[in-house]
Formats: sequence, C-alpha cells, structure tokens
Amino acid sequence: MRVLLVALIALVWSWTGPARAVDIERVVSPGGIEAWLVRDATLPLLALEFRFRGGTAGEPVERAGVGQLAIEMLREGAGDLDSSAFAAELEERSIALSFSASSDQIAGGLRVLNMNRARGIELLALALTRPRLDPTSVERVRARLLAGYSREAEEPRAMARRAFQSTAFPDHPYGRSLEATVAGTRAATIDDLRGFIAARLARDNLIVGVVGDVTAAELGPLLDQAFGGLPAKASPTPVAEVAPAIAAERTIVIRRRIPQSVQMFGAPGLKRDDPDWFAGQLVNYVLGGGGFNSRLMTEVREKRGLTYGVSTGLSALDHSAVIFGASSTENARAARALEIIRAEWRRMAEEGPTADELENAKAFLTGSFALSLDSSASVARLLTAIQYDRLGIDYLARRDALIRGVTLEDARRVARRLYGGAGFLTVIVGEPEGIASSGG
Repeated sequence: MRVLLVALIALVWSWTGPARAVDIERVVSPGGIEAWLVRDATLPLLALEFRFRGGTAGEPVERAGVGQLAIEMLREGAGDLDSSAFAAELEERSIALSFSASSDQIAGGLRVLNMNRARGIELLALALTRPRLDPTSVERVRARLLAGYSREAEEPRAMARRAFQSTAFPDHPYGRSLEATVAGTRAATIDDLRGFIAARLARDNLIVGVVGDVTAAELGPLLDQAFGGLPAKASPTPVAEVAPAIAAERTIVIRRRIPQSVQMFGAPGLKRDDPDWFAGQLVNYVLGGGGFNSRLMTEVREKRGLTYGVSTGLSALDHSAVIFGASSTENARAARALEIIRAEWRRMAEEGPTADELENAKAFLTGSFALSLDSSASVARLLTAIQYDRLGIDYLARRDALIRGVTLEDARRVARRLYGGAGFLTVIVGEPEGIASSGG
C-alpha cells in the first residue's frame, strides 16, 4: 500500500496540467475562519496554504533568531507524538507539511491525499497548537541553524546581501546583523519559543488558500479543525515603517580572497500597494528582470562577456521597499561590469523603455503567469498571496488589464522615479580591481 501511495503522491505533486480558468470561492467556516477555495475534482488531494501576518521583524533585539528556531520546531513533534513519531506519521501517510518564517510573515502548507485528509488536518492542528518543544529536539535544531549561520557567514552572496540590508536599513529589524541572529538563537529558551508562537499564530492574522477535491461545505469544518484551536488574536510587536537609507551613491567593498567579485546593488523601490507597481514590474523586466531579454544581460554578458548572469528585481516588504540587482564577475573585470550596470541604470532613468520593449514585457508578464500555476500547491499559494496583498477576490480577472493599461508615458515616468534618484548602493565581496569603498 505504501509503495502505491508514494507513486501516486509523486504523480500528484508533479502534476502540471494545462492552464485553465481559476474560479475562486470564499468560504467561511462555522467558527468564522475564512479561506479562498479553488475546487479541483480531477485529483484526490487537498492542498492548503496559509500565512500569518507578522514575522521575525518583531523579535526582541536580544532574541533575534528566536522566530526561525520556533517555527522550525513546529515539525519536531506535537501532542503525544515526539519528533520521530511525528515524522513517521507524515512519511507513512505521504503527508507534506511545511512551515517557514520571514521578516514579515509566517507561512506553511499541507498537501495530503483525500484518503489521509482527516489525519493530515489533525497533524497540522497539533503542530500549530500543541508543539512539544522537547529539549533534545530544540538543541538539535538549534545546532543545525547555528551551523547554517556559520556557513552563511562565509558565503559571498549571503555576505553581500546582509551588508546591503544592514546599510539600507540601519537600526531596523530588516537590517539586523547575522551576529545578532546567532546570539539570539543561542540565548533563546523554550519559554521564548512558546511566547513567539503564541504571539504570532492566531486566527485574526490568518490567511488561508485551498485547492483540491473538496466542497465548500466540507472545507468549513476542516478549517475549524485545523485552526480553531489557535488564539483569537495575535500580539506581535509593532514594526516601524522605514525608508531605505540610500540617498547618495555609495560603494562598500568587503575584501575576500575569492576569484570572482559578487555584487549586489540597488535603490529605493515600490511597495506592493503602490499604484505604479505594474509599471515598475514592466520597466524592471526591460532593465534586468527579463533574463536574456533584458538590457543588462545584453550589455554585460552578451556583448562583453563580463558575467554569466546579472538580474534585477523589486522587493516589496511590508514596511519598506527596494529595487535591487545582483551579479558576479572576475575580479579584474569587476570595475568594467559595474560601470556598464550603472550606465544602463542611468540610461533607463533618462530614456525609459522603448515601445517595443514595453510591449514585449507586457506579453511576458501576461503570458507567463498561467505557466507558474503548475500545481495545486502553487495555486493555493497564489490565493494566499492575493489575500495577503489585499488585491481583491477578482484580482485574477483584472490583472492582465492592469498590465496592458500601462502606457509608454507611465513606464517612462516610473523609470525616472525608480532609477533617477541620487541613491545607488553597491556592495561587492571579493578582490575587485580598481574599486574601493566610497561615499559612506
């Protein structure tokens, strides 16, 4: 039986059916828990994704890292099941259960075949409301996280990212140092973990998306079983709004004896609720978000062979936003690569995209979207994302029109807004020839 289940679950999780219309139904459980449902009777499974607003940015300064440790512990035993027994239940029943923590939110997901749905919901509820936090398991997970932080401390891309964040967000949780996270992780007690879980996981900050062979009438009681035991209200620590501290050109070089220089660069960006969001996405696609179709890839890689890859993207946080890019190149050619990146950044501010570039970007953003919805879990995650960003249940019906409605004038105006400011922060890890720290 277990071999059959494994084979079936592999088929289910890898399913990539043709794109089709997404009919979203709002479901409210008898206990008042809301979820958005896309019913799909073609596969005998349930994919449930959830988010809690408020993440690790609200940790006490002296306990930075406690949230990551706490959320990691949710799969390490619950109720009467210790860590080994809990893992065995998941494996034997082919139940996929995951949790993750970020600065702004706690997220998780459950994927389970209908034949094991009741037990899957029960295990999810146990993990959320009755995590064991056994001392031996806590110490094992703590050691694993600390080992990961030790590796991160020496990984060039992670070093560049951390330095960029700490410079852009000084004295704010978004810029918290790795050293603080390590110290807080070492110091966190089991009471600290329980306190974080109790403060963050509640019904009033919960968002749920569900896809699968389940009716609205069936889903309501399942929602109460999974989440009804949570506290009614969360009590997260408020996190301040912050503008990135990038008001002038600045370069930070972190010297390391490695053959390539790793670069991260950026400027203030757009939050998700900004009316210019889609114009920003289109302009970013033209500059560096479009892979081999982007200007940066053409100028830095294709024409000059200075890098294997360079890309840019918009990062919309709950309390701030940046537009950032990343690349790597030989130390001897790092200065030339950075010179071209900055020149293309300025050219985008001055000229904006061409009409053809804008139309190509629109075609990609509208045409590729359905291809990203290649599994039940990806659709369920989309349902939570739409709710998280407060886009409205009709968002999918409006999305293409919003993108196509961006005019060339809009795109060029937003290009000036994004790329025309005085701020441009660059962090380089390596031994770049001809580049020194400046402007700070």
